[in-house]
Amino acid sequence: MTDVLMPALMPTENIFPLFVEAMFTKNFLLIMFLGLCSYVGLTTNSDTSKGMSMAVTFVMTMSAILTWPIYYYLLSPASFLGKDLTFLKTICFILVIAAFVQLVEFIIRKFSPPLYRSLGIYLPLISTNCAVLGVVLLNVQEGYTYGASIMYAFGAGLGYSWVMLATAAVREKLIMRGVNLFNGFIGAFFAAMMVALIVVSYFSVVKL
Repeated sequence: MTDVLMPALMPTENIFPLFVEAMFTKNFLLIMFLGLCSYVGLTTNSDTSKGMSMAVTFVMTMSAILTWPIYYYLLSPASFLGKDLTFLKTICFILVIAAFVQLVEFIIRKFSPPLYRSLGIYLPLISTNCAVLGVVLLNVQEGYTYGASIMYAFGAGLGYSWVMLATAAVREKLIMRGVNLFNGFIGAFFAAMMVALIVVSYFSVVKL
């Protein structure tokens, strides 16, 4: 169990830069352009964006907690099964994500029906959100340790959240003032472009 498993267990990463990378310099919405479906559809309302952000952050983090041991202890050639089942990782990860989405959906529907109704189809679509799946796939692809994988997923969730909330705050106020430029599909991408340029310009200056 040393050839594949041990490199992933060795604490070689500096976790803080990895966290900053996931949250800012390689933000899943602004830089990698993953998970844009909910971004486009829900950033016209701050409350809805907040609910979706919390749900996505929870699902990302919990999925990372569970998928890492599944990959290294069940699917990898060095697992105790002794077979290469890594070709099953995508379907296994999606099943894990879907299970957590169902849990979140049940909790929101039980305790906050108005939020559940406002999220609509976007809540169950977290199961196929490419940002969530991208996090868990990158964790094993890059060979992150267990702790680094969790921190990376949490940072990615917070990065998703701050972009959603910042965009929603801007779009909501401008739409209320009748600025139609920020309304609809094109408006969401225009807002994302401006925020992305600000973030990329800032971190290119500070050289993080």
